Amino acid sequence: MYQHLYRRFLQANQGKQHFACHSHHYWPDVTRDAMLRYWDDSAARVDDKWDYFFSERIPVVQQKIAQILNTGAPQQLVFAPNTHELLYRILSSLDWCKPLKVLSTDSEFHSFTRQINRLNERQTLQLTSVPTLPFADFEQRFMRTLKGDEYDLVFISQVFFNSGMAIENLAKLVNAAPKSTLFVIDGYHGFMALPTDLSGIADRVFYLAGSYKYAQGGEGCCFAHIPLGCTLRPEYTGWFAEFGELDLARQGQVQYSTDGMRFAGSTMDFSALYRLEAVFDMLEEEHLNVATVHDYVRQLQHTFLQQLDRHQHPELNRSHLLMHNPAHHGHFLTFQLSDSAKVQRLHQQLKQHGIITDARGDRLRFGFALYQNAEQIDLSVLEQLDE
Repeated sequence: MYQHLYRRFLQANQGKQHFACHSHHYWPDVTRDAMLRYWDDSAARVDDKWDYFFSERIPVVQQKIAQILNTGAPQQLVFAPNTHELLYRILSSLDWCKPLKVLSTDSEFHSFTRQINRLNERQTLQLTSVPTLPFADFEQRFMRTLKGDEYDLVFISQVFFNSGMAIENLAKLVNAAPKSTLFVIDGYHGFMALPTDLSGIADRVFYLAGSYKYAQGGEGCCFAHIPLGCTLRPEYTGWFAEFGELDLARQGQVQYSTDGMRFAGSTMDFSALYRLEAVFDMLEEEHLNVATVHDYVRQLQHTFLQQLDRHQHPELNRSHLLMHNPAHHGHFLTFQLSDSAKVQRLHQQLKQHGIITDARGDRLRFGFALYQNAEQIDLSVLEQLDE
């Protein structure tokens, strides 16, 4: 139905059923033209291109993201090549000279998990991780833990990368935290996948996401929404953080922008921002928004599960599906098998038959996107695979 928007990626991957969109999303054709526009603009402006980027291109993308998240605060958006860079700026805003308490879960993506576990080697950090499973009472358990202590930082995913299960009452969790607590939401698997409204918590949360997955713009363009009125002074800082109106600093003190740019870094390749803007324009031209894309993906998932039921594979079946509430679930389905060896074997067998999946430990993930058509989903190969 929408495959004409992805001709180049589809032609380069003929004969494949690509179910790894949640990991490596195909780029629509408009992103190639955007790359050329970036080159042409750089050639035409040379030394003056930075003024053009910050006065013309960046504000347009900020506005579009703010509309999607309903923050009403495009000026609070700051860009970086990856979310880890933004995460570490937030972490560097904490006072590491005193004991710190961090609350998170056992299901955060590696960029956070590896970093916080390394910092947890310090004697001054106390990390509390709440298990996400069983998911039926996860939010209640997380809320009890949140209220049971005073935390300096809370970090939680909107959609968990290792299951696809999504938080149902995000605002409730945020509002339960003291105002002194930094509350960070990893929105990478939620942005442009689930309809998201941050209007009620835009003054409380840091929201991290990017274009690599459902925003379809490829790697290199990540962003953070910085809470309205934020006056934190990250130690990990770059010259971009001085753009715009500056704080009135004491003599000899480093100055910061008064908006989201206070969390900015330094020189980066903005071709990814051009690609992301092109995707936003394409979706508008096609009369597609997050809600319509989400409905389309849910239909694909329904078709996929119906086929799965017919083929009755001993491992890949609904009994191993991690899904608590279909109404609060991301754009991929996760199957938890008995061990990682079975996952890797099934992942490789499917790949040999042109079915591309994503394997993480004891979990096999299948993602869904606009470039798939329900009538082209074919799982008949499952009857030919070894157990």
